[in-house]
Amino acid sequence: MKMAETIQAEMGASVWKVLVAPGDRVEEDDVFMILEAMKMEIPVTAEDSGTVLAVHVSVGDVVAPGQALINFEAE
Repeated sequence: MKMAETIQAEMGASVWKVLVAPGDRVEEDDVFMILEAMKMEIPVTAEDSGTVLAVHVSVGDVVAPGQALINFEAE
């Protein structure tokens, strides 16, 4: 059964790299994007296999805790 979910920022950070686009298929543990906070790279990874529905941020954006990053449909 497919389930849509929203991946959110866990902390305030800058978007350093976006590695997926809407329609991309990802496997469990694939990296959606990399955030940067306090000079540390923070990978945002898929907990399940599925499809990216939407990407809500771009490289250079500053995100707040709880902000939506990606909509994802897990399988």
